[in-house]
Amino acid sequence: MISYQKALETILSKAKSFGTEEVHLDDALDRILAEDIFANRDFPPFNRAAMDGIAINIQDLEKGISSYHITETIYAGDNSFKKLASGECYKIMTGAAVPESANIVIRNEDILFENGTAKLNIDSYKIYQNIAQKGQDLKEGELVLQQASQINTAKIGLLASLGKHILKVQKLPQVAVLTTGNEVVPVHQTASATQINNSNLHLLKALLKKLGINPVKAEHLTDERDSLKTAIENALSADIIILNGGVSAGDADFIPEILEELGTQKLFHKAAIRPGKPIWCGCLNDKIVFALPGNPFSCLVTFKIFVEPFIFSCLGIPNLNEQLPLGFTRTGKTSLDEFFPAFNNQKELQYLPINGSGDIRLGLHANAIAWHPAEITDLEKGEPVFFKPLQ
Repeated sequence: MISYQKALETILSKAKSFGTEEVHLDDALDRILAEDIFANRDFPPFNRAAMDGIAINIQDLEKGISSYHITETIYAGDNSFKKLASGECYKIMTGAAVPESANIVIRNEDILFENGTAKLNIDSYKIYQNIAQKGQDLKEGELVLQQASQINTAKIGLLASLGKHILKVQKLPQVAVLTTGNEVVPVHQTASATQINNSNLHLLKALLKKLGINPVKAEHLTDERDSLKTAIENALSADIIILNGGVSAGDADFIPEILEELGTQKLFHKAAIRPGKPIWCGCLNDKIVFALPGNPFSCLVTFKIFVEPFIFSCLGIPNLNEQLPLGFTRTGKTSLDEFFPAFNNQKELQYLPINGSGDIRLGLHANAIAWHPAEITDLEKGEPVFFKPLQ
């Protein structure tokens, strides 16, 4: 049985890019850049008025001139201006280009406007006051975003400002999801006394959707061996195949032997973790197969600690574990790496009860999965603990 850390290392050693593609800016949210982005011009591209007021030349202020004749009004987008003479000013609006003959903007609050003149009431001033100078934010040719950057909402606005409407990004993987089990029925069907509704299919689809991935195949299979083999063989055209159920030691747990019959190379079967111990992982050429246990919490944990880090690594996203103090003392129940549900209140991880890995109530309160390493018997209250967020 492989250790948690060794299992993770083994999986990540198989990570590679799925290639790149071009997408429109409107479809780029949360995608990973596959190119460096440079400023296509200075930003601001001109000296820009930061306040409504008047634009003048500071030399007039230094001469003691306090009343100015307004020669014209400049609005944002205007680009043709008369050169100022001494004692003249432009009335100017926020965002407008400041002409070369002006180098200071006096705000409206410090001006008395009267009969086409502007009389100033200021005690101090400095050159380029209330002006955003050309290139003060970015210089033309400056590196703005590096490849492997994840595009968030703020970066969408930045990229639009740079005129980048088509972006080269990391291609998302094609993922097939197959759940198994005779006892499992669709969510729209009323379950009998010995059946359960299919929660894991929808859980896995939601976890993938959180990563921006829509599965190319998502279906449920009964435990009929030939049907399982055919469906799995068809699913092997995807980049990542996620199977759920059928990996323990029961008479109907055919998944591992079917995968090996289909030529899949086993990387490991069973990891020293709780929950999720029966997990199977293998690869076929450049495909990777995860066979996750069927209990809901086991399914969630093994996705978060193995599948998600693999996808992150392929896309170039850092696989960072967050850390918070534990709000209670926890004693390890086994000699395995244990993962337990917790509530993150932004200050500490709080205790949540669980009735085994099949407990369906976890979604009510849990927003984190915390890690209790095998080598630590007791996690003390206040001790920093690594966790995976669920939101």
